Amino acid sequence: MFAYASTTGTTGGLGGSWMSWVIIIVMFAAIYFLTIRPQNKRDKEARKMRDNLRPGDEIVTIGGIYGKVVRVTDDRVIIMVGSEKTKLEMAKSAISSVVSATSASTASSAPKTKQEEPEKEVSKPTPKTIRKLGAAKEAAENAENKAEEAVQAAEEAAEAVAEAVEKTEA
Repeated sequence: MFAYASTTGTTGGLGGSWMSWVIIIVMFAAIYFLTIRPQNKRDKEARKMRDNLRPGDEIVTIGGIYGKVVRVTDDRVIIMVGSEKTKLEMAKSAISSVVSATSASTASSAPKTKQEEPEKEVSKPTPKTIRKLGAAKEAAENAENKAEEAVQAAEEAAEAVAEAVEKTEA
């Protein structure tokens, strides 16, 4: 890379070449410590995370799918996703991270508090529940109309009573 020219001729031809080798070795060492070694470390941690998967763990796949681990084999994982509990089979390498891990030791030794209880899943309305909601809305509107009619009838009765009281007093 860099060659040092000697003007005096006393250093010889090998003096500058060993410096260029040192620079090349230093550059390779820098590349190794800045890129290759950290990547190997991340790969090792990901492999360890995937090897420690257990049923009940909540995970995120590389594609962004959230699910709960149902079964683990050597190279595959079956996860449950969505409110309808659809099961997907995928390769372990498709798992990006573990959102929450279940641990037998923490689950059995510590009592559950309100903070540790899982949140209730919000389910999507089905056509049946939409029909029920529509029927309930219609019944509420009918009840409101009947209430308005009853109020009008009560007002008319009150006017009739007031007229009858006036006639009897006169």
